[in-house]
Parts: sequence; structure tokens; C-alpha cells
Amino acid sequence: MASLNGAVAPSEFPPPVDSVKEFIKRGLDPEDDRIEVGVAIVGGGTAGLSCANRLLQLLSDDPATMERLGEVPVAVIEKAKTCGGHSLSGAVMRPGPLQELFPHFSREDWRRERFAFGEVKKEAVYMLPNARMKLRLPVPPNFSNHGNEIVSVSAMGRFQQRQAEEGGAYVLTETAATQLIVQDGQVVGVRSGDKGRGKDGQPLSNFEPGTDIKAAVTVLAEGCWGHLTGAAIREFDLADGREPQVWELGAKEVWKVRQPLDRVIHTLGPWPLKLARKYGQIGGTWLYPMTDGKSGDDLVSIGFVVDLDYRDATTSAHDLLQLFKTHPFVRGILDGGERVAWGAKALPGGGYWSMPKLSMPGALLVGDAGGMVDTAALKGIHHCIKSGSLAAEAIYKHLKGESPLSPYEEAIESSSVGKELYEMRNARQPLSKGFIQGFPMSGLSIVSKGKLPPGRLQWHRDDEEPLFIGDTYKSYPKADGKYTFDKLSSVYVSGNATRDDAPNHIRVHRHVPREIAEGWRWMCPAGVYEIPEDAPQSGPVDVIVNYTNCVQCGAITAKGGRLTPPEGGDGPLYTLA
Repeated sequence: MASLNGAVAPSEFPPPVDSVKEFIKRGLDPEDDRIEVGVAIVGGGTAGLSCANRLLQLLSDDPATMERLGEVPVAVIEKAKTCGGHSLSGAVMRPGPLQELFPHFSREDWRRERFAFGEVKKEAVYMLPNARMKLRLPVPPNFSNHGNEIVSVSAMGRFQQRQAEEGGAYVLTETAATQLIVQDGQVVGVRSGDKGRGKDGQPLSNFEPGTDIKAAVTVLAEGCWGHLTGAAIREFDLADGREPQVWELGAKEVWKVRQPLDRVIHTLGPWPLKLARKYGQIGGTWLYPMTDGKSGDDLVSIGFVVDLDYRDATTSAHDLLQLFKTHPFVRGILDGGERVAWGAKALPGGGYWSMPKLSMPGALLVGDAGGMVDTAALKGIHHCIKSGSLAAEAIYKHLKGESPLSPYEEAIESSSVGKELYEMRNARQPLSKGFIQGFPMSGLSIVSKGKLPPGRLQWHRDDEEPLFIGDTYKSYPKADGKYTFDKLSSVYVSGNATRDDAPNHIRVHRHVPREIAEGWRWMCPAGVYEIPEDAPQSGPVDVIVNYTNCVQCGAITAKGGRLTPPEGGDGPLYTLA
């Protein structure tokens, strides 16, 4: 592959999509052609299910309000085969919000339910100067995890789904919400997607049309890059006065190992990233001990996260993870083991200044949909749970006629969510200046809880960062199928079951400069984007989109494309992620 001197921003080739026109439906179908529910929650992940469970707890003590909401007081609409099926994280969770939500479950109960793997009692942070050395650092405040719980968010999703169904929720899995329904300036529900269409959109023999789902309140809990969330932000100007959202991409594996890992480990760069500022690479890693609670196997979660505002088009989170595993320190933990799971997911990285307005007439944003992630600490699960609970409390008061939905925003601001994110409000922006210049300033912001540097530090969108074809790819190890792996074999491990004849759910320009095409090809952890072998080494090239490989990570939306929902039931089926 030729190394080129040119650079071009993906934002110059925006995806062929109009969010407001395509993803917002004006008005409801006639009464006989729609479904009516009390509260519609789009997304059966951590935030959405926390909202459902808390709302049902409140309604259980108020049968009159429950009855007024009809036969389906709470509906959870989830596009995966099961709740949690598309959920992925590290993950070490601060336990407080989950304990508040389910006070009758102890932490031992969590482990018996097989979504939690033990309390963090030891931890370590290392700097990796190069491919062989490691330097142990004092644990900084943002990486302090003592007393937190190691969890699987996909397994937690299945646990929360059971609790919600027992409480009276109707959970519609394998159902994509494809349009937000707006009538007279207010959200009044969502439309579910069609099923059984072929590659060209034609109805097949098993075709089922989508349906309008009317709701008194709609909760957008789509997680990262929800297309209805994006449409709502534009329709209701929810990002006015905010910084643009920026994103990170994480690739993760779970290994069955010979010797148990006894501590939570994080590493900082510069290795395996490029130190020079021209590459624009910032990222980090984790190694977390897990035990599956069933077989007694010793498991380790290992992952690599990279900011998506990098400049070298050959930056690849998946391949950087494979390279990270070649470090003697990591090999000493994994060697002789077996990879049992893999996944990839983007996450919002903008923090406090990038959070949009969280309420609009008839609807609320919760969790990752509202950007509630502290990426300096790699923490967002407890924010998802807390925001879902606070949303439920605001909805309950609204249904009782006591208040509008807008006090939810004040509740977030004054809660642990708003306070913790505010303290980290300027922690990540300095890193855009490069590791050497940005790391000390970022550390100062963390230690001072945002007071230094003062003011509001700004971002720019990831797709506005010009891409050039660099040489990061030259360091990636060749997959051996035992310790290092290629992308396609990893997609197989994810449980991806997208139909080969399903419609394309990815929007990109198919004829773009080579720099952008290379950026998509290397970025995608699932091998969705290809460049023909006979394509020119410079200038515009055609892009092949293997959309059935997609694991719904969402990174393409940060770098010049647009991810939309696949047919309900398609995509990965994460179990340990």
C-alpha cells in the first residue's frame, strides 16, 4: 500500500442520508393500524432497562396510574435477539446505582445471576514506553476501582430483562425502531421496522410491515449512535450551545486462562500507538479478571480503546489490540489460554460539554444516548443506571400530571451523573494536542477536578480531522488463529447472524478519495469495508460494503458514514461482553 502525502477530511463526503426526513414520521397511522402503549423505551440495554424497572416499581404501588396506561404500561423495544445482545463494555462498574435500583439483590446475588464477577480488591496502572518495557505508575484518581464490581453488561441486560418482564413490561426483542413519530411538535411514539425485505428492499415471502407504536412518553435509550437520537437532536435543536460529540472505539476479547488474574490492570501509551502528534492517536487498554460463575473457569477481559479523531487512516482498534497482546507483560497473562469471546463498540467521549439537552416534548434521552460516559475513568454503566432511574421518576410524575418532563435535566445535573461528569469536563480535550503535550494537562484537570485548566475547552467533530495514509499498519502482527486473530474470524465469534440477503443498513459514499476508503477499511473491526485490488493507489476509489459482517459498533458514523438499524434480530449476540 502506497503512503501518500495528501490528507482529506471525511466530513467533505457526508453520508447520503437526511436524518429528519428519513427517520422522523409526521403523524400517526389510524387507530386500527397502530399499537398503543403507556411508555415506549427504545433500547433494551443498561439505561433503558433501568428506566423500565424503576418505572414499574413506582407503578406497582399505584395501580390506578398503571391501569390508565392500558394493557401495555411499559414496552421495551430492542433490535437484538435478546436484551444485552448488542451491549458491550469493559467493564468495571460502580455498584451504588444498581444497589439502589434493586435493593433486594445483594452483590452475591449478582454473582449467582452470573453477570458480576467479584469486587475489585487489587489494581495496577502501567505505562508502556515500547514493545517490551513497562513502568508501574501510582493509580491516578480516574483509574481507582477499589470496591467496584467487574461485570458483563450483556449478561446484566438479560438479568434486567427478566426483572422488567416480571414487573409487567412487554419486551419486544428482534424489533428495530426505525422512525420517531412527531405530531404537533411533540414525540408521540415510534415506528417499528419492516421485516422480511430482500437486498433491494423488495418484500419476501415472510414480509411483515412495521407498525406505529403510540406512547404517552418515549425514552430514547439506543446507546451509542442511535439514529432516532440523532434525528431528535436535529429536530428539537438539542445540541444548541453544546460542544459536538466525539467518539472512541473499543475492541474486546475474553480469554480463558491457565492462571487467574488477581487485579484490574490499565495501561497508558505511548505504545502501541504512535507518539508523534501527526498521527493523532490517543488510547489505552484494560485487563480485568473474570470468573463465569458456571464452569469455574478463570477468565480475563482484555480490550483496547482508541479515540476516533486520529489522523492516520491505518489506525485500527482491532489490530492494535492484537499488537498489544504481543507485549511480554500481556503474553505472560494470556499465553496458553483460549479466546472465548470478541466484540467491538463505539462510545461517546465528549463528556459534560458535549451532552445534548436531555428532554423534548414527549421524550427523554438516557445513558449513552445522552453522552453520559466518563472516558477518563472508562466509566458509564453506573451513569446509565442512574439516568434511567431518574428518567423513570420524572416520567412517573409527568404521568400523574404533577410536572413536565423537563425537571429530569435538573435531576441529572444535581445527581452523581452530572457532578462526576462536570469534574471531568476538561480531562480529555488536552489529549488532542498529542500525548507529550496533552498528558500533563489532562492529568492536571483530573487532579483539580476540572478547575485547571479553567473555562470550557472545545472539541471538533471526528470526521473533520483530515486523514492521511500513514504507516501504523506496518506494526500489526499477522494473525495466527491461536493468539492473534483476523477480523472475519472475530466476527464469527461475536455470534453475528445477519441474513445474507438482508437490506443494506450502512450509508456511505461508494466513490471517495483513497485516504477515506483506507480509513474506513482499517477502522472497521468487522471487515465491512473493502477496496478492490485493482483500485488506483491515489485519487478516488470505489468502496465495497460487506454490511452483513457488521457488528453494530457505530464507528462509521464518527468517520463519515451513517449506521442505521438492521432488520430486527440481525447483528451480534454478545453473551460475555
